[in-house]
Amino acid sequence: MYQIFREYLEEELFKRFNLESRSIPSGLEYNKSDRGKNKATIQSWCYQSPQLRKIRYTYIDAGESAQIFNSVIYPAHNYDIPLLGIDFLSFGKIKNLVVLDFQPLFNDRTYQDKYIEPMRSIRNKYQDLAQNIPMKFYDADRYFSKYILFAKTDTETIVKRLFPAYKEYLELYWQMLDRAEILTEQKEIDRIVKAQKDYDCYSAERDPAHGLFSSYFGNEWATRFLHEFLFEDSQPLAITSGKK
Repeated sequence: MYQIFREYLEEELFKRFNLESRSIPSGLEYNKSDRGKNKATIQSWCYQSPQLRKIRYTYIDAGESAQIFNSVIYPAHNYDIPLLGIDFLSFGKIKNLVVLDFQPLFNDRTYQDKYIEPMRSIRNKYQDLAQNIPMKFYDADRYFSKYILFAKTDTETIVKRLFPAYKEYLELYWQMLDRAEILTEQKEIDRIVKAQKDYDCYSAERDPAHGLFSSYFGNEWATRFLHEFLFEDSQPLAITSGKK
């Protein structure tokens, strides 16, 4: 279902940026599973450019059981703009969850006015995709904006409403990146390095996808995928201490 979203993102990236492949740890770029009702495959892509230090996206295809598209785009450390987060999930024909957001690194008023407020006009056009759903695993005030698209919806809405909203959010993000000031002070750059690392640590600790990955591909592979690829700046205790 979400292949068109992945293909559109890929097309936009290659059109707008001078991309280079970014290595994915061995064995994590692709996997397949015969567990469950339907066979599942997972494939990931990763790139970088002068403006974007890490562009990662992953697609899980488990037939009618699950279709999942996930991506996070990390700006280079000399930009303070938010991360771009995409998480579109379908389980069966009626259970669909969509998340699309500019994920802020800071919550001060100046930062919010500069980078989050521009999202408001787009978000207001898609109120049906901005449902007041409580977050089970995350603090809604940390790394999420007030103009997030977050909804449980049907397939027709995904096709007719989510796809145009997705295009508009991406276009705004590219514009924001084009206009962003390039940071030169080491103190400011260090602040971004820490903020992005904190994001990875926080996300790795709370991301519920580890359970899904484990169910298809086993716990060992899922743990590697979480810490070595999705959120590579996180360090699980087992790795830090040298324990297996």
